[in-house]
Amino acid sequence: MKKSTKWAPAEAGSPHRLGATADEDGVNFALFSAHATRVELCLFDETGTKELHRVDLPEHTDEVWHGRLPGAKPGLVYGYRVHGPYKPEKGHRFNHHKLLLDPYARALVGQLQWGPSLFGYQLDHPDADLSFCELDSAPAMPKARVLADDPRLIPARPAWRRPWDRTIVYETHAKGFTQRHPAVPDDARGRFRGLAHPEVIAYIRSLGVSAVELLPIHAFADEPHLHDHGLTNFWGYNTIAFFAPDPRYLAGGQLADFTEMVERLHDAGLEVLLDVVYNHTAEGNGLGPTLSFKGIDNASYYRLDPQHPRHYINDTGTGNTVNANHPRVLQMIMDSLRYWASLGVDGFRFDLATVLGREPQGFDQTCGFFQAWRQDPVLTGLKLIAEPWDCGPGGYQVGNFPPGWAEWNDAFRDQVRAFWRGDEKQVPSLASRLTGSADRFRHRGRRPWASVNFITAHDGFTLADLVAYNDRHNEANGENNRDGNSNNISWNCGAEGPTDDEEILKLRARQQRNLLLTLLLAHGTPMLLAGDEAGRTQQGNNNAYCQDNDISWVDWDRTEDQEALTNFVRKLLWLRDTLAVLRPKRHARGRHPTRAGIRDVAWVDAAGRELQPAQWNDAAMRSIGMLADARALLDGRPPAGQHGVTTLLVVNAHHDLVLWTMPAHHGVARWTRIVDTNAPLEREIPEYAPGDVYEVTGRSALLFVSGTDAASTALVKEVVDGLRRGEISGPVGR
Repeated sequence: MKKSTKWAPAEAGSPHRLGATADEDGVNFALFSAHATRVELCLFDETGTKELHRVDLPEHTDEVWHGRLPGAKPGLVYGYRVHGPYKPEKGHRFNHHKLLLDPYARALVGQLQWGPSLFGYQLDHPDADLSFCELDSAPAMPKARVLADDPRLIPARPAWRRPWDRTIVYETHAKGFTQRHPAVPDDARGRFRGLAHPEVIAYIRSLGVSAVELLPIHAFADEPHLHDHGLTNFWGYNTIAFFAPDPRYLAGGQLADFTEMVERLHDAGLEVLLDVVYNHTAEGNGLGPTLSFKGIDNASYYRLDPQHPRHYINDTGTGNTVNANHPRVLQMIMDSLRYWASLGVDGFRFDLATVLGREPQGFDQTCGFFQAWRQDPVLTGLKLIAEPWDCGPGGYQVGNFPPGWAEWNDAFRDQVRAFWRGDEKQVPSLASRLTGSADRFRHRGRRPWASVNFITAHDGFTLADLVAYNDRHNEANGENNRDGNSNNISWNCGAEGPTDDEEILKLRARQQRNLLLTLLLAHGTPMLLAGDEAGRTQQGNNNAYCQDNDISWVDWDRTEDQEALTNFVRKLLWLRDTLAVLRPKRHARGRHPTRAGIRDVAWVDAAGRELQPAQWNDAAMRSIGMLADARALLDGRPPAGQHGVTTLLVVNAHHDLVLWTMPAHHGVARWTRIVDTNAPLEREIPEYAPGDVYEVTGRSALLFVSGTDAASTALVKEVVDGLRRGEISGPVGR
């Protein structure tokens, strides 16, 4: 290729900051590769379609290739061609015919265009990945754009920080949440600007949640098989750049869109969490494309079979596993996390997080990643949530992450679903889930908030579908309904899918409220899937990762019943925020603390008596009550009026009415019923004396509250007055 004389020769530059770093009169480029023999920097026009110049990075220091281009400016578009051995049987897949993304790219230009040129081997060759492809991939590849370090893009960190015990996570999608929102302008729908819209933020704030968790926003690629079927990867769990937001969420490629969204959410008292995917990339296995890591240094960036380096260790189920215990790869992950933290992000949810804790011998709490995180002054102050499993040996690690981490608790999801479906032998496990899953998390000083409780998430049925379908209906995914989980622990309440049967519809609505009440009033950190508060359906699709359409987008055209369900969620979250006993900071132990002479949590039956061992073991037991007493459950000095509050949570999965005798409890003169899922927004707030009988509707849940001293009685009165006036919406306090 004829080289332009436009550029001055490259200088030595520095190896110390990886990526492209602009200064006053040039740009420094630095790329880690332990096994490369040569690295070419390729420069393009501003559209990324025409290659203008190539220059070798002139220096190689401590396995980092580096060079500085005098006169280069921010906005420069570039990629790499990395030379080295193409020996897949030895773990090396260098192919300089492939243009490669900088792992530290902070902005991308263009979209990936699937075709034969993206692969390092010849697709039709009988030797498959042992063959070598000389097609130039540059026309099909996105490129990196140099960004300046702009202090204007770094939002001020809010003075407030939401404590874990007052955290409610709202999981949503950067596009799907606003794509159909009527108040959002067309050019902002489905983008960060849409999430920053005042009406969108006001709605989220009104629910009472505290943190918005976004599905992956790092730049990602659509899988080839989806491209062939006219589908796209909607969820984004197919990352190609850990430092760059996907251009699809930006208007005109402006990173300021992201930071402005963060600032607007912060202004509303909402934290921002990112779902991040450091466990694998879009390059797949040996038959996948060569986009970045594979062509830069395959043997360093990925975990390979030590006996057969041609093959990848596949602990993720996606074809490859990022080698997080390599020092330079670990550095990249930590640099990425710190970068997003500098843009205002308050925490991260780690997809298949067990991968990050793997050493060659398996999952290890003392691995390099956990040690690096614990010592990092920026990241230790953020919220970190693990999806505590992967597909590899010993991959299920719920409860085994180090102190300081919260974890998705799939046992909460499965056992709460099973209880409300009416399964037998669920009472003992349900009791553990309601009290923060102490059987899994009460060790090493971990608190109830370490259990991230959820009923639904992006992966699986929505709440409305959970009570409307027994089976998955994923035909739209183009895999003959074979994809997605077949074990949903769901119940359609008597008819599969849509129905006009009023009794079935009433039961489904109550079951949704039962599940929401259990989620939002249990000890731990609740996570609510966006749209569940309004009964959003995906038409029975429990694996909508490839449905970038009405199946996945939140529908804002809501019925009266859907609005009522949203108000019920607001009511529950308002109560959770108002009554500290519903969100304790320590695990209940069910015993008599000496300072109070009463139990923190006790379990009662429908006769108002303490549950006996035979009842715990009764397979048919489906109705229990949980007494929680703030005098024993709350540590330290609770806010005024909170110390004497006692609650009674009743859950009845029996199909028929149960006569419930209100229990006698130390200091309780009257029980006030503040929630009944059979009368979810009723303004009448009745009171009952111990010994009175309450008719608990089949398949319903209730919450009663009592004050045991003057201050707590006054607080209960304030709660009741607020409910009667309908004052159940609004943000939780800081």
